[in-house]
Amino acid sequence: MSQTRFINPPALRRPPGYTHVVEVTAPARIVYIAGQLGVDGHDKVVGDFRRQAVQTFENLKTALAAVGAQFRHVVKFNNYLVDRAHLPTFREVRDGYLAENDRPASTTIAISGLAREGALIEIEAVAVLPAAARAKAASKSAAKSAGKARSARSARRRAPPRRR
Repeated sequence: MSQTRFINPPALRRPPGYTHVVEVTAPARIVYIAGQLGVDGHDKVVGDFRRQAVQTFENLKTALAAVGAQFRHVVKFNNYLVDRAHLPTFREVRDGYLAENDRPASTTIAISGLAREGALIEIEAVAVLPAAARAKAASKSAAKSAGKARSARSARRRAPPRRR
């Protein structure tokens, strides 16, 4: 079983909204999530910085859910902002998605631009899940697929025979 420890060494200043050191003792599943932008389901950048930050965290939440994870499983964020002036808003939005204790390690960088025109924020994440979580997620997925296959076979059996 994997264990995760969140550590803020006393000799380092207390960080605002993140943890200096996150230690993971394996076995575990490590999940890497590519940079997410403030882009909606129609591939449109969603507006001002706050709206983009919220959409970015919603996109991260969706990506985490795809592997049976939540924000509590995230051990590292890499945050890219096009303007340092957005840092207070970024922190406010981020803090709304994270538990107050045991926050991920985090690096925030101000950059000149992102690959997507109009994007103001991008966040990458690394999550660690217990090894057993994979079996549960896989069995759920397999059960769902099996259910769909049974429904399809059932529908074919009920269909009237084709005339030749």
